Amino acid sequence: MKIILKEDVRNLGRMGDTVNVKTGYARNFLFPGNFAVEASEKNVREVEALKKQLALRAVKHRDDALAAAERINTLVLTFKAKAGEEGKLFGSVTSMDLEEAAKARGILLDRKKIILEEPIKRLGEYSVQVKLYQDVTATMKVVVEAEE
Repeated sequence: MKIILKEDVRNLGRMGDTVNVKTGYARNFLFPGNFAVEASEKNVREVEALKKQLALRAVKHRDDALAAAERINTLVLTFKAKAGEEGKLFGSVTSMDLEEAAKARGILLDRKKIILEEPIKRLGEYSVQVKLYQDVTATMKVVVEAEE
């Protein structure tokens, strides 16, 4: 059965793609979940119009992400934390802490987009990646100092 995807579906295709799937998969999963529509002429025209709108919207989002990346690249977040000997923190600096500190500086970030393998548990300087858009990432500097 030929269908048109309304959303990106993992291991199947991206939004707007026309793909062949088994009838049961389309009827039992894709159609009820509103992931796809049947590939009729009317639906093909509607999806093409929707693709054009989304392409314009994507350009705007990418431009906004590039502007935010410039601000984030110059951002230096400094944290004061209690630390023991050898520079090990008693707590940790997490993506939630980074989100709150950036918000205090007027930059809104989603903590899920902050790429932090594991919480920061030592004193020092760190470079933390922030994924803003599909291919736009920024790097902010995080400094963790000992509290006196």
